[in-house]
Amino acid sequence: MNAVESKKIWLSSPHMGGTEQSYVKQAFDTNWVAPLGPNVDGFENDIENYLGESTNVAALSSGTAALHLGLKLLGVTSGDEVLCQSMTFAASANPIVYLGAKPIFIDSEEQTWNICPEQLEIAIKDRIAKKGKKPKAIIAVHLYGMPYKVDEIHKIASEYEIPVLEDSAESLGSSFHDIKCGTFGDIAILSFNGNKIITTSGGGALIAKNLELKNKAIFLATQARDNAPHYEHTEIGHNYRMSNIIAGIGRGQMEVLDKHVTNRRNNFSFYKNNLVDFDEIKFLDEPSGFYSNRWLSCIETSSFETREKLRLALGKENIESRPLWKPMHLQPVFADCDVYLNGISDDLFDRGLCLPSGSNLEEEDLFRIVSVIKKVLR
Repeated sequence: MNAVESKKIWLSSPHMGGTEQSYVKQAFDTNWVAPLGPNVDGFENDIENYLGESTNVAALSSGTAALHLGLKLLGVTSGDEVLCQSMTFAASANPIVYLGAKPIFIDSEEQTWNICPEQLEIAIKDRIAKKGKKPKAIIAVHLYGMPYKVDEIHKIASEYEIPVLEDSAESLGSSFHDIKCGTFGDIAILSFNGNKIITTSGGGALIAKNLELKNKAIFLATQARDNAPHYEHTEIGHNYRMSNIIAGIGRGQMEVLDKHVTNRRNNFSFYKNNLVDFDEIKFLDEPSGFYSNRWLSCIETSSFETREKLRLALGKENIESRPLWKPMHLQPVFADCDVYLNGISDDLFDRGLCLPSGSNLEEEDLFRIVSVIKKVLR
């Protein structure tokens, strides 16, 4: 079968559970089509119950919106500096610029590929020495579902009294010592984009430590409308609230979240078990106490050339794969930003590859992917 005839295997496609339509239908039947409604409240409650730890969730239009509001709630304003993991998607860093603040990028460490504690502390000390004041916030990301070094990062943040905005866009279902990701930061965020472990087609959430902070986020997300019979505004707000229809999809997706996590972890195990004998490939294992949802199954190859051979060969067989995130300090739009490097994220970007990881992959899909990889490596 040639590539034209073969089924397209996507990197991470949406996977519906079957009950989503009933929640959406209920929204139509009751005419709750406008923003807000029972599905929004229900979706927020579902997430709060899943995460535990007395969380308070505000359902929003995107993970990016949640990051923007999160920084705003942490007091980030024009001229401030925000320390941000460099190896991540651009949405982690863009909201810093929305507020007129400046991103300062921090390199990764080898065990989780996330923000490096050593470089983080170096950066904090250096910014204080150079600017006479400490950065306003830290954005730490659970990359590809692998938790960052929670204890080490939060110990540093606590010592210097800098709040952490926990970017859990990729890590719903992951945990650190049995505590769910999305509950560690002063504020955390989730994403329900089409490629995430559960999806509402588009959407996100902000997770707050207390109800007051959640209510403030909702206030800002609904155009900051003051309590008055007319439209009164004493603050600048945003149109960031999730709609009742989209939240209905989320309610159905929450019912299959654990199954999706299991399926994605099984994908990773399949790849590792079938490719472990090839010296040209290395897998990122979970450190003790870390539990990754394996949102994407990623490999390190022996070289840029090997990575590209695999990517191109998979593409010829109608199989989508993708290099790891290009670090923010290498992005043209952030070329003028300061960065604290150890070389790890540059190296990972050169050699790393994301393999198809959807929770709806079938066994024959996985065998097909692995056969292409084996053919290239042999």
